[in-house]
Amino acid sequence: MHPLMLHVACDLGPIRAVSASVTATAQGCEAEFRLDGRVPAIVLPARATPARMDNLWQTTCFEIFWQPLGGTRYREFNLSPSGCWAAYDFDDFREGMRDAPVDTIAIACSHDDGGLVLTASIAAALPAPAQVALNAIVAHPDGGKQFWALGFPPGKPEFHSEACRTLIIER
Repeated sequence: MHPLMLHVACDLGPIRAVSASVTATAQGCEAEFRLDGRVPAIVLPARATPARMDNLWQTTCFEIFWQPLGGTRYREFNLSPSGCWAAYDFDDFREGMRDAPVDTIAIACSHDDGGLVLTASIAAALPAPAQVALNAIVAHPDGGKQFWALGFPPGKPEFHSEACRTLIIER
């Protein structure tokens, strides 16, 4: 598991640590995200029928950004504790956004008062080697959010920045 860092502009809230891992598979990838802290004090989306859905990042959500080494194109996955998901392809930094082709995404999520674990199995074409970002958005009842990542560029939290994609994945 890789520890994620809290963006410097975010207050320390009920979640005290976030870690994540991703492994390339023949079908795509397997990922795991862990939140440690007071889970009842954050906003979790209600369990739903798994489906592709936009705007998942507006509440507690986990993200993977996957970019082939040396390229400008990248793919973004949004994974919700609700079981819903999104996948987008971009040609360059926030340019050319469109739904990405995905065979399947299966999400499992469990939590108790002290933590949350989300696992995802993604079946999609994912080139390797790749530089990858693992991110978390944690929503608070007052409308505030925490942003967690492997790394951040200077300034506001910007998950689309290549500076966040610090993990190199090979098959």
